[in-house]
Amino acid sequence: MSGPLRVAVPNKGTLSETAVSMLVEAGYAGRRDPRALTVPDPRNGVEFFYLRPRDIATYVGSGALDVGITGRDLLVDSGAESLEIQALGFGHSTFRFAGPSGLDAVSDLQGKRVATSYPGLVRSFLATHGVEAEIVGLDGAVESAVKLGVADAVADVVSTGATLKAQGLEIFGPVILESEAVLISAQPNTAGISVLKRRLHGVWVAAQYVLMDYDLPTALIEAASKITPGLESPTVSPLRDPEWVAVRAMVLRDDANHVMDELYDLGARAILVSAIHAARI
Repeated sequence: MSGPLRVAVPNKGTLSETAVSMLVEAGYAGRRDPRALTVPDPRNGVEFFYLRPRDIATYVGSGALDVGITGRDLLVDSGAESLEIQALGFGHSTFRFAGPSGLDAVSDLQGKRVATSYPGLVRSFLATHGVEAEIVGLDGAVESAVKLGVADAVADVVSTGATLKAQGLEIFGPVILESEAVLISAQPNTAGISVLKRRLHGVWVAAQYVLMDYDLPTALIEAASKITPGLESPTVSPLRDPEWVAVRAMVLRDDANHVMDELYDLGARAILVSAIHAARI
């Protein structure tokens, strides 16, 4: 690949802020002017292009840009010839069908009208189930489509389902798609993209894990290792007192306090937790 790696970044919406934060944490240049459409980063051999999230898969799939961050839902909906190369662990959403009482399975949508903001995604899903339906494309407020007589059912993002229930709709059928932010490319096997993937994965690891250090009687190493196995194995270092050792291991951030309690009950002391600012796993 000649020239800088061309990276598409969401310019607005739910994915944008976290995507930009991850890139900055990964050592890349951020956008100082919110109106800027491009941000060169010569130190890292990268140029960022800030685009509408819905357009990113199309730009990347056409080869105009090398790699991009967008939602899995938007990638599938676009039909672009681009591949998901890495899940990024944020921007989670679930797509489901909903309709009035009486619709219980995907097959019940045969010949019906289905309103959605993701026509490509829904059309593809129905095709895999052998169902032919009329897709009504809307740009928001999908949950009102049945009450207004535009559609017989809807396909939309569901969290609690409260908004759908308020419109007299019930969720039915299987999950259409579990979506999250993903890294996409039409040509993923390049050195620049490999570095980007590794850096973003390091940011994700740093957010998920903490470092735990503690002192422990030597006789308890095996028992403590079962509590804090680390990613491969805990680091065990001798102390001046030959009957004690110092142990360091990575622990899931959400489990840290429970692990500290277990270690203390086992006999560990001086238990300390530190944040991880960057990682390469």
